[in-house]
Amino acid sequence: MSIKKQFLKTKPVCKVTFRVSEEIGNSAKTAHVVGEFNGWSFLATPMRKLKSGAFTTTLNLEQGREYQFRYLLDKMNWENDVEADKFVTTPFGDSENSVIVL
Repeated sequence: MSIKKQFLKTKPVCKVTFRVSEEIGNSAKTAHVVGEFNGWSFLATPMRKLKSGAFTTTLNLEQGREYQFRYLLDKMNWENDVEADKFVTTPFGDSENSVIVL
């Protein structure tokens, strides 16, 4: 898992590239990034599978905010990003969400 941030000088947005590693992606057929930026929609932000087996997608997110998110693999397995800026307990109290700080 990894996150790459590219802050734009001309707009108040940050290009954020989310990536699920080959080790985790190889066993999955589909991956989605699900979070506050897409209303926690399971299907709104599909990730593209690369030849290596990794998944990736890039989103333009508003700067000056924090967003909770997780990866959803094969529509049933939740994964956090180990490179997230921080982690917070979910409202359900049974796990944590990854958080990106922009």
